[in-house]
Amino acid sequence: MTTRAQSVGEEIANSITHGVGALAALGAGTALIVAAASTGDPYGIVAMSVYGATLVLLFLASTLYHAIPHRRAKAVFQVLDHVGIHLLIAGSYTPYALVTLRGPWGWSILGTVWGLATIGTIYEVFFQGRSHWISTGLYLAMGWLGVIAAGPLWRGLGHTGIAWLVAGGLAYTSGVAFFATDHKRWHHAIWHVFVLIGAACHAIAAAQVL
Repeated sequence: MTTRAQSVGEEIANSITHGVGALAALGAGTALIVAAASTGDPYGIVAMSVYGATLVLLFLASTLYHAIPHRRAKAVFQVLDHVGIHLLIAGSYTPYALVTLRGPWGWSILGTVWGLATIGTIYEVFFQGRSHWISTGLYLAMGWLGVIAAGPLWRGLGHTGIAWLVAGGLAYTSGVAFFATDHKRWHHAIWHVFVLIGAACHAIAAAQVL
């Protein structure tokens, strides 16, 4: 979220970074769905479809929010941008919950993270802008929720999958420092770069699920 009006140059940078992300997300999401379909596992197909959809939604909403100058339209896409973060976090968990874990661990994490995403969505729609820190805190809590299932995830993914998963989490978390201080010039664009890195790492990790 931005706490001040971004300059034209900043908005161009913001739009380009996540515009590239939207195109990459479309390609990665399609590849993951095709790969899942080749396994014949309906859980995998659903999981990758959800993940791919939330990935594209986040980057597309963010790109349109930063690219469109019209004030009213910009406000709508800003809400979608913030909602998209909650949905992407939940969507990112979905392949691990439905395919890697499944069972009690998988269903518990799936229900919890999508429940939190629903709460986050309601907050962004009705109370958006009230507190920078509530949104940020919820993003971090959702993002690191998977730590409670570290053991089962390790057994299901192996060291390569876990390494990419953790790398993505660290990239997102590092970027939050710039997200929380995006009143400073170019910090929002830097946050976008960290999101791109985190999303790329998690897309690679998701491929390890299949």
